[in-house]
Amino acid sequence: MSIKTFEEVSENYDLEIDRVIDVIRREKVKRILLQFPEGLKPYAQSVCDEVSSRCGCDCFIWMDSCFGACDVPIVNGVDLVVQFGHSNWSYSKGDGVEVV
Repeated sequence: MSIKTFEEVSENYDLEIDRVIDVIRREKVKRILLQFPEGLKPYAQSVCDEVSSRCGCDCFIWMDSCFGACDVPIVNGVDLVVQFGHSNWSYSKGDGVEVV
């Protein structure tokens, strides 16, 4: 599989990047963890690069398993967890880290 640009990925998937960018800017977060289901993981680096370049933040990609919206990774040192590819679901880890 060839590496796709963010624009190519956006042609096939609505990742709501503008919404993610709005949250990052509004909350002034600096360290973001991006979580993808298996089918979107091949595009993770393109999405990470787009978010990082538009916000000037540090992005990290969760490459472990992802079994759905309730499978939120517990990672110290991040300000925001962004899950892609799941239905909207309100969740709080209880430690001040927002999950979008």
